[in-house]
Amino acid sequence: MKKIVIRLFAFLMLGTLAPFAFAQGVLISEDAANDFHLPRHHWHHPQPRPQGASYRIKEISINSSIDGQVATTQVSQTFVNTSSRQIEASFVFPLPYDGAVDRMTFLVDGKEYEAKLLDAQKAREVYEGYIRRNQDPALLEWMGQGMFKTSVFPIPVGAERTVQIRYTQLLRQDMGINDYLIPLSSAKYTDQPIETFTVKATITSTDKLKNIYSPTHDIQVDRSGDNMATVKVDIKNYIPANDLRIMFSTDNRNVGANLVSFWPNEHEDGYFTLLTTPEIRQNSTDVQQKSVVFVIDRSGSMNGKKMEQARAAAKFVLNNLGENDLFNLVAYDTEVQTFRPELQRFNATTHAEALAFVEGLFAGGSTNIDGALQAAFGMVNDSSVPTYMVFLTDGLPTKGETNEAKIAATAKTNNKHGARLLSFGVGFDVNSRLLDRLTRENRGQSQYVRPDEDLEEHVSRLYSKVSAPVLTDVKIEYIFENAPASTPVINRVYPAEVLDLFAGQQLVLVGRYRGKGPAKLKISGRIGDETQSFEYDVKFAEPSSNSQFAFAARLWAVRRIGEIIDLIDLEGQNKELIDELVRLSTEHGILTPYTSYLADDLASPNDLSNRELNFGRTRDQLQALSQADGQSGFAQRGIKQSLKTADYAADSAREWSGGAGGGGGLGGRMQLGQGSTRGGIGGDANTGGMSYADESSEKSVEEVVRRAGKDTVYLRSNTLVASNAADVDLEKDKARIIEVKRFSQEYFDLLKITSKDENQLLALQGAGEEMVVRLQGKIYRIN
Repeated sequence: MKKIVIRLFAFLMLGTLAPFAFAQGVLISEDAANDFHLPRHHWHHPQPRPQGASYRIKEISINSSIDGQVATTQVSQTFVNTSSRQIEASFVFPLPYDGAVDRMTFLVDGKEYEAKLLDAQKAREVYEGYIRRNQDPALLEWMGQGMFKTSVFPIPVGAERTVQIRYTQLLRQDMGINDYLIPLSSAKYTDQPIETFTVKATITSTDKLKNIYSPTHDIQVDRSGDNMATVKVDIKNYIPANDLRIMFSTDNRNVGANLVSFWPNEHEDGYFTLLTTPEIRQNSTDVQQKSVVFVIDRSGSMNGKKMEQARAAAKFVLNNLGENDLFNLVAYDTEVQTFRPELQRFNATTHAEALAFVEGLFAGGSTNIDGALQAAFGMVNDSSVPTYMVFLTDGLPTKGETNEAKIAATAKTNNKHGARLLSFGVGFDVNSRLLDRLTRENRGQSQYVRPDEDLEEHVSRLYSKVSAPVLTDVKIEYIFENAPASTPVINRVYPAEVLDLFAGQQLVLVGRYRGKGPAKLKISGRIGDETQSFEYDVKFAEPSSNSQFAFAARLWAVRRIGEIIDLIDLEGQNKELIDELVRLSTEHGILTPYTSYLADDLASPNDLSNRELNFGRTRDQLQALSQADGQSGFAQRGIKQSLKTADYAADSAREWSGGAGGGGGLGGRMQLGQGSTRGGIGGDANTGGMSYADESSEKSVEEVVRRAGKDTVYLRSNTLVASNAADVDLEKDKARIIEVKRFSQEYFDLLKITSKDENQLLALQGAGEEMVVRLQGKIYRIN
């Protein structure tokens, strides 16, 4: 088989870098009499018309080799003819801008086809002609871009055709980050999910790889030393919402840091995301000493499989301690038992004795949480050594102090040396609010383990991340050259407190800012017995419509929503927090159990602008937080923690609401306490007890809440309302709304001035639907 090569040379022109090359394409008909709609998401319902040709995308496989700033990518895309007649189609490959590609050769099932380069104007005629003939906006987002187009090739009825392409590109580099895009925008044109979607990207660099991050997908990163890593994505039955983006940086210092920012307009603060990754590997002399206390619930309810898993989890921690570490074990039921009265130095002897202690644990008795925590915190006597307390429980406190607030207050008082509390709630019977209160006040994190999940796996995964602290007692400073007077330059940062950085583990920090321009980022902390600091030159963007790093806004909103829910959960409701929760959920399309009405298409278009109505709905839904235990309490705290710790801004509405699989049908409105689904927020969400049900609609969440780039649209009574026009009242604001007939000449004239981001929004409009949207600062109603 011949190699297929795309030579990209335009990035050298005028001293600029090519933004990206598209990796996918679509099939279009060359015969106007036999045109067919591109396959669409299930929410697009074409008007009745004679049976036409159709296809679906069965598989996409992408392999990339990235050496420094140069990426070579090979794409294999399989199409299936799902119609009753042979398809005669071209393969079109949109370009990021005219002239980005010199020449392209395609193989279709091993046969070479000619590919012609069309400039932006000629490509626009092809796009517009297709849209006019088919009354289908699928290609709108590519208006104004050039394309390559193959000669016509046949796909017999029921047959498959595999198109393979190969290209090389120079990656865009900005703010010290190499930005690699794998465009999937064409792959979303499928009326059925793609059966298999795989990506394997191998990254090598002469300098040490530090941050490797995707703001769009949950990626798996396998590092092979300091200079090589493999990024993998493997998804079944997938309908991509947006392009996959992989960002990476290099730095030969012990700690690598990159900051990106986005400031949409001068009327609000900007958004930033800070990525920080310490050294991947360390010499033994560099390993920080730490203390670990494992607190194990051995009450009667832990009997059987849970106790076996708890013993296995404790053994994992013991087997992964370092020679300089201190440790102890606390087991509790009605009584509290410790392995030793005080912290022990880890060595071969104490290791063997501790394993024997764990092996002798058995379940029985009540649950004395307060006594166990007092004993554990009482062992810690040195603030200079980072201490991690792994706390397991599967039930409510039933012995000793049982009041939630008093247990938390006592733990905070006894934690005199700043131990980090890592809590694991096992099963649906835990007091999840108590665990969240304990971890919030003791600088830690809660995780929730469903009854059918492996406790050892959860503990080992988290402990592996924190087992090798590189920089402790971390302090992050932002020093602006032109800081505004008398106002905080940096605000609302999450996580609010960064304690430690761990070997090879990436910190993703988000926040808001009011300063702009060049600045110094200073990260300081302790390495062993020494205090060290690292400085980086960064730049905070000025107000601009450039949406390159727009993901920073949505990721910040996700973390902020988690923080708001946590504050309401632990401190009670107030109007300001509820108002902010409603606004952020609506603006960014982030569904929660308390704003689930956003996934309800039965309301009127004006519901999004009705602040009083939505405040009342959210306030009522928030009453569910009174459930501290049971399946509903478990589900709510799992989602809350996932929002607070999310590392990427997922594009699927279902991901944000915990419906990525499991039982409980997927429909319109989210409910608590029914079914069982496992979420996908940030990759680790456990959201048992969440389900979707809507008695009067069969529409899915994705049909009602649709995303394109940084924006969201909501279906309301057959009208799509864009989040950027959510404040519009269709009656009161009627005089300033511009009416445009879809697919009219006025419509295509409008497309000549709209941006790619705006065209992505317009492409979401299905047949028979209206859309209310802000374009170029004006309000349009497209019908």
